[in-house]
Amino acid sequence: MNRRNFLRNTGFAVAGSLFVPAFMKPLEAMALDELSLYKNLVVVQLSGGNDGLNTVVPFGNDIYYQKRRSIAIKPEEVIKLNDMQGLNPNMTALQEIYDQGWMTIINDVGYPNPDRSHFRSMDIWQTGSDSNQFLSTGWIGRYLDSNCQTCKFPYTAIEVDDSLSLALKGQTKKGIALKDPAALFRNTNNPFFKSMIQNEKEHLDEDNLGYLYKTMIETSSSASYIQNTSKIYQSKASYPTSGFANQLKTVSKFISSGLKTRVYYVSLSGFDTHVNQIGQQGNLLKQYSEGMAAFLKDLKSNNKLEDTLVITFSEFGRRVEQNASNGTDHGTANNMFVFGGRLKKQGIFNAAPNLGDLDTGDLKYQLDFRQVYGTILDKWLDVNNADILSKKFNTLDFI
Repeated sequence: MNRRNFLRNTGFAVAGSLFVPAFMKPLEAMALDELSLYKNLVVVQLSGGNDGLNTVVPFGNDIYYQKRRSIAIKPEEVIKLNDMQGLNPNMTALQEIYDQGWMTIINDVGYPNPDRSHFRSMDIWQTGSDSNQFLSTGWIGRYLDSNCQTCKFPYTAIEVDDSLSLALKGQTKKGIALKDPAALFRNTNNPFFKSMIQNEKEHLDEDNLGYLYKTMIETSSSASYIQNTSKIYQSKASYPTSGFANQLKTVSKFISSGLKTRVYYVSLSGFDTHVNQIGQQGNLLKQYSEGMAAFLKDLKSNNKLEDTLVITFSEFGRRVEQNASNGTDHGTANNMFVFGGRLKKQGIFNAAPNLGDLDTGDLKYQLDFRQVYGTILDKWLDVNNADILSKKFNTLDFI
């Protein structure tokens, strides 16, 4: 088959340019030997700007009830953690996790000169940039760049999704986006696909087609490795029937089967609650909590919880005062959750938000989110955070 027919038949030629199918982006191969199996990081993104004040509720502060007359969580409904703060009642599944010492809550995480745009603030969180700095690489992607300069293959991070977030894109190496290893394996074992990588090797030295054929060859190898390794483990744990829980179940399968990956990335969207927040956020927090509880218990039963650190973030919080539509508008600082079996400071990490000292109606941040990233880079992923972030950030004592 000639090159033109190949491109036409595979759909790689789009508007005169080369197009790599979604199932190959960017599946070049897994780094099998260069990275340790012993510590895993799971990043959970809550997209839309989760309302932190109705997630970790400051029920002990009267100002909260004054500012949120119709959407505040009633004191008797709060899952109380101390005399000031407690969890949203839809997060019952996490009470046992908290009581076991597997959960840390970090209050008022943000950054200077915050941006209220979903897209810009998410970019800031995913790249680890300053608010006036624009980066084209993510903080995890730069970790891959710095930690894998001698690796034959460029990535050790998997996002359980159809597309790859900026957070996992480095300058020279990228993570992979993958929902179903069996589907990837079937795609790369398609007879036409296999015949192309076996019979068209004369194109390997060509610039564009060379990259394409190399990607195909390495994709096939990766697909076999991921499928053959992950199918070893069959989870016996019971997970809720939600898309988010299924993402976490996939991550647990990868971790428990010994897949040589350091970072996993999952997400749950829908947190932009401008209107009728109580029901919408409550349903999402229930999905999040039940999925997370099942995931952590699954890891514990497989002796993987001590080797796994999970962090949860959202691109911003919401304004302290509710709006006229029984919702909340875009705000600034927010809480972060950290889960794991080796937490150094369990429970509530720092002081509750000061609702009496606001910045034009918004929470003031206590901790820069890059201090959280810096702590993970230094203490969990074993790299100097100054090499990944724009400068050296002081670390925290949650691990």
